[in-house]
Amino acid sequence: MHDYLVDKGGAERVLEIFHEIFPEAPIFTSIYDPDTTFPSFRTMDVRPSFLQHFIASKKRYRWLLPFYPMAFESFDFTGYDLVLSSTTSFAKGVITGPDTLHICFCFTPTRFLWRTEDYLRHASFRRKWRPLMTPVLHHLRLWDFAAAQRVDHFIAQSCVVARRIRKWYGRESIIIHSPIDVTRFQIDNQVEDYYLVVSRLEPYKRIDLPIEVFNRIGLPLLIVGDGSDKHRLRKLAKPNIRFLGFVPEEQLVRIYARCRALIFPGEEDFGLTPLEANASGRPVIAYAGGGALETVIEGVTGVFFREATAAALAEAVKNITFNAFDPVAMRAHAMKFDKEIFREKIRSFLSEKLGLTLSLEAKKKSAV
Repeated sequence: MHDYLVDKGGAERVLEIFHEIFPEAPIFTSIYDPDTTFPSFRTMDVRPSFLQHFIASKKRYRWLLPFYPMAFESFDFTGYDLVLSSTTSFAKGVITGPDTLHICFCFTPTRFLWRTEDYLRHASFRRKWRPLMTPVLHHLRLWDFAAAQRVDHFIAQSCVVARRIRKWYGRESIIIHSPIDVTRFQIDNQVEDYYLVVSRLEPYKRIDLPIEVFNRIGLPLLIVGDGSDKHRLRKLAKPNIRFLGFVPEEQLVRIYARCRALIFPGEEDFGLTPLEANASGRPVIAYAGGGALETVIEGVTGVFFREATAAALAEAVKNITFNAFDPVAMRAHAMKFDKEIFREKIRSFLSEKLGLTLSLEAKKKSAV
């Protein structure tokens, strides 16, 4: 199970690994757009819900917000031994029978329901739509809590997510950190004169902070990614800041390897891009909050700024000493989060709960 297959991000990379563990398993999701997510899913058995037929543009999937609970509850898992859900929101709400084991890999409890103010604070539509959103969010919050009680076992992608699961759902979880594929990245001895942001362009990601800083200091900044906030952010940026949108993987690898440093400005649930930068031998300038505290080692793989302000970020950019960071040591740190380690931990946990041994060629009938 996966919330929606419409993006290219860390959650979709995790789903690819789940498919490697269960290559014959179908992937159930609410809506699927093969043009906006990773092309690998075109070769998989993807089964979208009835919502697939009710919206012309998959980019407008947020318009269907009130209907996602119904979509996931409509799936029939009769005869399946295992349902493995990959979710930040709705996929954990599937209904399974007493003989079906449901294990949920949770990237975070539904952010816009449980951290609504933080999520919407920087969104331009907040005031306009808030009166209409309040009753909808209240209803969904009640459903989300009830849905979390249907899960047999939770896996949290980070310590901070495990704390949220305990607080908002009253459930315990084990922690298995989200992975990166270190082999995709490489160290390059040629470093160019630009800083880098790699992120979905959403208001809560705080991409406005590095834009404000680099507008002021005039250094080159490349921004890779797309999202609903891109038009607002482009209007804020001066010519020294370039928006590249989504770039091919080969180009992204080179961009990572040659940047001076990656800027990681938001409070993330975990955050894979600092590890991707480290795998490329480059340091990170990260906000000291959320998942970055679990992946960035200050003075070894990057530096922190401790207030979510442009002034604090500017000070960190000014004071970072690049020759203090060893590219080989940073890549070795990233290896601790490699997808092979993740895959073995997932297989081991599933084997324990299912009472059998899983391999990449597992033939047990399962649903991802």
